[in-house]
Amino acid sequence: MAKNIQSLERAAAMLRLLAGGERRLGLSDIASSLELAKGTAHGILRTLQAEGFVEQDPTSGRYQLGAELLRLGNSYLDVHELRARALVWTDDLARSSGESVHLGVLHQQGVLIVHHVFRPDDSRQVLEVGAMQPLHSTALGKVLSAYDPVAHSEVLEIDREAFTPRTVTALRAFEAELDLTRARGWAADVEETWEGVAAVAAPIHDRRRMPVGAIAITGAVERVCDDGKELRAELIAAVRDCARAVSRDLGAGRF
Repeated sequence: MAKNIQSLERAAAMLRLLAGGERRLGLSDIASSLELAKGTAHGILRTLQAEGFVEQDPTSGRYQLGAELLRLGNSYLDVHELRARALVWTDDLARSSGESVHLGVLHQQGVLIVHHVFRPDDSRQVLEVGAMQPLHSTALGKVLSAYDPVAHSEVLEIDREAFTPRTVTALRAFEAELDLTRARGWAADVEETWEGVAAVAAPIHDRRRMPVGAIAITGAVERVCDDGKELRAELIAAVRDCARAVSRDLGAGRF
């Protein structure tokens, strides 16, 4: 059996101590509580502070949990609440559209698939939960890039790879694509990421009216598009209605 990494165990114990004790603790308190040498405790605290997991009060020198840890915790809760709220709506969307439905969130300069409902037929399909999709070419990624300022900044920094001849990579053309997405409230991917595959996606907002994810219908071009070019209007309407329903369940009100 592999051994645990001692420094990580000590850092985790330190975070638990700060979370469960007084609001702020001094170096001596932390070191004695965890039975660590002061130098060792200070080194761990300094690393955690550099990563934003711990903050030090400039006046007292005492330590408390940092904002980055809170952000990560909120992100975990948001994703799980998002998935829970979307379960019924995405099942209904897959059933009514006859296609696969994906729920995605921004993660590490890409789109993380956090929920996937299979196309309701007997075909062999692969569960894509946990898979990453590109920001610049997928319908999910375009929606997030259009509505989420963080995603927008990240998509401008990455190498916008041309996966197919249809992939939009030039900055000016890509920004125009995002403007169009914001204007109409949905994004398209017609063979921009995978040959023969098309998708349409719409944004999900939370109670703060902030974009927290996106929902997409994905399927073969011949089924999702009319004449292999334009996305079917009823699928666009369906995915937008689904995204609005999940947003309402998250407290966003009417969009």
